[in-house]
Amino acid sequence: MKDEPVQNLQRERVWRRKLTEAEHAGLSAQPEARADWELESLLTEGLARLSDAPVPSNFTARVLQAAEREAMRPRAAAWQWTWRVLVPRLAVGVAVIGLAGLTYQRHEFNQRARLAHNIALVTGTQPLPSVEALKNFDAIQRMSQPRADEKLLALLQ
Repeated sequence: MKDEPVQNLQRERVWRRKLTEAEHAGLSAQPEARADWELESLLTEGLARLSDAPVPSNFTARVLQAAEREAMRPRAAAWQWTWRVLVPRLAVGVAVIGLAGLTYQRHEFNQRARLAHNIALVTGTQPLPSVEALKNFDAIQRMSQPRADEKLLALLQ
């Protein structure tokens, strides 16, 4: 990895010109890289022998138009990508909110049903007090409150 800048420099030299004898000798000292350099040099020589392709007179204008079209394309693709991502996420969000709402509604229904059941049990097991007992409710309530035993307190003192 340390030799990458050196190898890149040598590779550029091979692309630009033929190597000198000293440069070939330097490559011969590295047997593991020699086959790669020979292949690189043969490829460069083969490409140099190719003739230049004929180019139309409006080549530059066509290249610039293609570049402009390419620059405009990502915006449209990004908008479509956004919809392709947004719709499934929105659908999942709506499903989660709907499921949460149904769960809450079911919970509330069960709470009310339990409350109604408990009220039915309480009212069904004990008879309602008579009107006479309700007239004396305050006196009965005072009787049920704990009072200090005055005789016991007198003995303790």
